[in-house]
Amino acid sequence: MGRIKIGIIGGSGMDDPRLMTNIKERKVKTPYGSPSSPLTLGKIGGVDVAILARHGKGHSIYPTGVNFRANIYALKKEGCTHILATTAVGSLREKIKPGDLVFVDQFIDHTKHRALTFHDEKVIHTPMAEPFCKNLRSLLSKSAKELKLRHHAKGTVITIEGPRFSTKAESHMFRSFGADVINMSTVPEVILAREIGICYQSIAMSTDYDCWKEGEEPVTWEMILNIMKKNADNVKKLLLKTITKIKHTECDTCKSH
Repeated sequence: MGRIKIGIIGGSGMDDPRLMTNIKERKVKTPYGSPSSPLTLGKIGGVDVAILARHGKGHSIYPTGVNFRANIYALKKEGCTHILATTAVGSLREKIKPGDLVFVDQFIDHTKHRALTFHDEKVIHTPMAEPFCKNLRSLLSKSAKELKLRHHAKGTVITIEGPRFSTKAESHMFRSFGADVINMSTVPEVILAREIGICYQSIAMSTDYDCWKEGEEPVTWEMILNIMKKNADNVKKLLLKTITKIKHTECDTCKSH
């Protein structure tokens, strides 16, 4: 069995290195430029971990400005075999309440201006029927049950360009598409991880009902931060419990092609 190394891509409020021992910081250069932040390296439960702040250490990079290719390449270069990516999402379903966790299994790409592939010089068509890692998803669900956290074992995320939030018309349209939650970051992260052969799974934290639900206040950034702060400890507990369960080094479905 090969060596396991877990990349944690921190969504809003999750670039917290205090989870780890043997902490050090490393700047990484890639052919695609600099990643959003230096990598914070260390160990969790004896497992090697690398944390990357998706939007920069001070949340200074807007969604489309994130250098997704550099971020994923940097984690691959560091030797990461798996990625657990935290992300704030808006709920498009009544049953997914603010504070719930969703381990998404499908995405819908509604971005418009992002570099979506490493294969821009040589055309390679990567299978994407099952874009997320079912093994990681299963482990996360098991850990969430053990911790008695409200969670949903699967769901479809739609990624929009941002940084603005949706109109009501768009929010209702996305619901009609079959999306369960909405964010601004999963695409192209998950695509690039699949292309480069890293097992990838999102930990989506529901913070609001977007703006489709009558009687609910439309989403604001302050609302997201408030729920994220309340939920951060639960996500850290989930990461700590799950990381030590990861044993396999590569899934058949997550291999690069």
